[in-house]
Amino acid sequence: MEYIFLLLGFAILLISGNMLVRAGVSLATHLRVSTLAIGVTIVSLGTSAPEMVVSISAVFKDLPDIALGNVIGSNISNIGLVLGLTVLILPLPVGLSSINRDWPFMMLSSLIFYLFAFNGIISWIEGIVLLSLLTGYLYLTFRSSRREMLVTGHRFEKADYSIFLAIIMVVISSAGLYFGAGWLVSSAEKIATNLGVSERVIAVTLIAFGTSVPELATSLAAAVKKEMSITIGNIIGSNIFNILAIPGITGILKRITVSGEILFDIHYMLGISLLLFLLMIPFKNSKLNRKRGVFLLLSYAAYIFIVFSMQGKV
Repeated sequence: MEYIFLLLGFAILLISGNMLVRAGVSLATHLRVSTLAIGVTIVSLGTSAPEMVVSISAVFKDLPDIALGNVIGSNISNIGLVLGLTVLILPLPVGLSSINRDWPFMMLSSLIFYLFAFNGIISWIEGIVLLSLLTGYLYLTFRSSRREMLVTGHRFEKADYSIFLAIIMVVISSAGLYFGAGWLVSSAEKIATNLGVSERVIAVTLIAFGTSVPELATSLAAAVKKEMSITIGNIIGSNIFNILAIPGITGILKRITVSGEILFDIHYMLGISLLLFLLMIPFKNSKLNRKRGVFLLLSYAAYIFIVFSMQGKV
């Protein structure tokens, strides 16, 4: 039965991801902002919903390794697996805003989260700081995007859907991502538990992969539709949401303890985030090509190998 729900969860996530991309493009037109801005905000919020629900549920069940491992593992998966697979299908151009604004903020957020976690506790005060950073980022993203569209005189094509219908589609697709991820995660967790691995290993691998499937489905749908900005924006924006919103909200609701093994995972998250920046720098061109996609996938495979081979040794 677990395998049936696993496949059903994948199917719902793929359908919902495609709907979310179409609605996001229409919203960008109505709001007079770039698809990149929609990708790092509205679309990312929808695709990060599964991580949010899993982490809040875990922290109230006194499972801090699952609560934080899910977030960190998902960020690693978003860069190494989701972006790597997307680039293999279609090389992605990288805009200057991704290099100059979005990636630096993602890295800064990750470093601040690391500093907060270093003493072994995420408190409610630190949770408020993380949420405040997220609020400021969202405001500046929309403001700068609208200004850029006005300065460049960008002409928006007619939206496929009315703003009301686009909002309804965002809500429905986000709900689909939530339920689809729930079925996928619960099925994966039962399968993994039967294999006798730790909660932290389950969290940073199978659960993190399951909650990253919305990002994968949305990014693949965006790549197929040639909405490149949504692809990059969704991944970076989702990582920002994961590292600020989820520990922020859970930290306010209940203090989170941070184990030494989770600190190791944070180190790897910082490393793969730095790798992404190096691969985005346009040495010869401004695209993430298939060779760089393979490199990202190998870095993710290396992480999975290390996690399982070092279980209980960190």
